[in-house]
Amino acid sequence: MPEVFLHHVSISCTNLEISVNFYCAVLGLSVLQRPPFKSQGAWLACGSQHLHLNLKATAPFAADKGINPTEPHFALRCSDFDAMLAHLAAAGFREEGAETDPLRMLVDRHGPAGFPQVFLLDPDRNTVEINAAG
Repeated sequence: MPEVFLHHVSISCTNLEISVNFYCAVLGLSVLQRPPFKSQGAWLACGSQHLHLNLKATAPFAADKGINPTEPHFALRCSDFDAMLAHLAAAGFREEGAETDPLRMLVDRHGPAGFPQVFLLDPDRNTVEINAAG
């Protein structure tokens, strides 16, 4: 069987500029050249993989959706978990707050996965996990 590996994750967004800014400014991804598809979107680099943003008229999730780590999400790995938490806090994310607060982050430093994890929501309430080596 040929080897397979993850190339990209594709998610929907309702405002391309806001989403690109979130993923670049908050999470450190960078914009890639995107082929001239008929639809609007953006390709972002995350190491050797991609995150593809696809512009849609409606948000994929309800405005009151909270963080649920068991729902569909994708995970990014960072090299320094504490530095990432500090960076997220400087961007306005916080552990305290209402379940539906769009800037709430759910931090699990010693969970059953064996490595620290933080879950947060992007501007369209897609769940994003950021983890680090154990």
